[in-house]
Amino acid sequence: MRKWLISGAVFVLVAATALWVIASILSTRYEPYIRNAAVRYLQERFESEVELGDLKIRMPQTSTLRLLVTRGRGAIAEVEGRGLTLRHMARRDLPPMFAIKHFRFAVNLAVLFEPTKRVPLVELDGMEIYIPPKGERPKFKSDAPAGKPGEPHVQQREEHGAVLLEEVRIRDATLVILPRDQNKVPLRFDIQRLQMKSVGKDVAMTYEAELTNPKPPGSIQSTGTFGPWVADRPSDTPLTGQYAFGKADLSVFHGIAGILDSHGSFQGTLDEVYARGEATIPDFRLKSADNPVPLSASFEVVVDGTNGNTILHPVTATLGKTHFTTNGAVIKRDKNAQRGVTMDVSMPHGEIRDLLRLAVKGEPFMEGEISLDAKIDIPPLSGKVREKLDLDGSFQISDGKFLRSSIQDQIDSLSRRGQGQPRNNAIDEVFANMAGTFKLDDEVMVFQSLFFVVPGAVVDLAGDYDLGGDQLDFHGALRLRAKISQTQTGWKRWLLRPVDPVFAKNGAGTFLRIKVEGSPKNPQFGLERRTNKAPLEASR
Repeated sequence: MRKWLISGAVFVLVAATALWVIASILSTRYEPYIRNAAVRYLQERFESEVELGDLKIRMPQTSTLRLLVTRGRGAIAEVEGRGLTLRHMARRDLPPMFAIKHFRFAVNLAVLFEPTKRVPLVELDGMEIYIPPKGERPKFKSDAPAGKPGEPHVQQREEHGAVLLEEVRIRDATLVILPRDQNKVPLRFDIQRLQMKSVGKDVAMTYEAELTNPKPPGSIQSTGTFGPWVADRPSDTPLTGQYAFGKADLSVFHGIAGILDSHGSFQGTLDEVYARGEATIPDFRLKSADNPVPLSASFEVVVDGTNGNTILHPVTATLGKTHFTTNGAVIKRDKNAQRGVTMDVSMPHGEIRDLLRLAVKGEPFMEGEISLDAKIDIPPLSGKVREKLDLDGSFQISDGKFLRSSIQDQIDSLSRRGQGQPRNNAIDEVFANMAGTFKLDDEVMVFQSLFFVVPGAVVDLAGDYDLGGDQLDFHGALRLRAKISQTQTGWKRWLLRPVDPVFAKNGAGTFLRIKVEGSPKNPQFGLERRTNKAPLEASR
């Protein structure tokens, strides 16, 4: 019995000593194992060269013997690192795929012995993601077909087992999509907060994101799915979601103001995103006029992730009570320049009041229905909007009426004389129809033709409107149905009868060359004096 007791005691002592030695050895290997496993996972998952500046692992406060007996179950190791960089294989000429200033996560040591190593939470601070343009992306081993040299790499990744990051929280991140043309500025997305959750390997992650848009300043909230990550073609990584962009202050832009709210959905890849949504600006206004007019729009756009250019599919908008549609693009022409806008606008039935309220100080001076087709070109804005705005189009105004008595009185008088009834006060508040073609360049609106029609009279003009000086300079012809003598009263009517045939030409009872000068608020009408300049053709 004594021998058995001594033998048993010796066996227990030897076994305990062996377990202590093995546990000590394993405890010293947990740290390098975690480090090597993390680096290997990143190398294989993103097929990249991994550079790690600093890594600290805080092991749980427990005995090494317990770690061995429990196989690490319930023991949590905290990992913290700095200066993590992932580079595309053999591409030092490109920015890194990922650059992370600081990261941390906690791992249950028991998962190190499992086929799928689950990490509940990873936190990243100061992350930068660079997506190279198509045509300049490196070749990856996973590109090789089965049976080629790339196949062993895939097998090796499977042998090491999968790593599942169940939740990733990112703060202060930047997504940079590099353009094909190196002379263009990369497209940047600043992400204030991003939370991503995964339910399995090679499955899209759900996300919640909060962004602070720099210009115009406003808050963007977005939820959706991202992935699965396409390592060999990062820009082909799928992306879907919904967004809400609120309280964006447009006053940071020169010439316009208002608070923008927008919401919608999007889908596609990092290379090309299709988005649709609605936007409202209850107090949209031009700073020059400072008259708020509600503006809303429903839109569908395609954003080219390689250069940030945006193609506008039919955008349906409402300004006040006026509906119109636009097609066009928002593009960047030069490096270091802001984006320019090119649009085609169609307004079949608009309200003149809405347009004048937006463009002119004070109350509108005219009402009626307007039909407008125009091409709008806004180069990158570095000055006033109207200094950069280029317009080319045509318009028609029907049933137009001037709301200021000084102007309407002149129109009524013109109609009375044109109909040969200068004293008929029943001819009052007459409606006018207008039509013309125009071109705006360098703050000067040039009208190649401008027709103005009231009962009994037709005005045919050509000239320009200087927006900067707010001055009119038009010249043309006035055609009246009545003869020249019929436009007068009393003795003047009898005196002018002999010269009626002189002024009756070009199919009109009276044909006169006229000019319109002054400001739109107080235009001055007069007869054109003969000069050395070539007069307008009689056919006008």
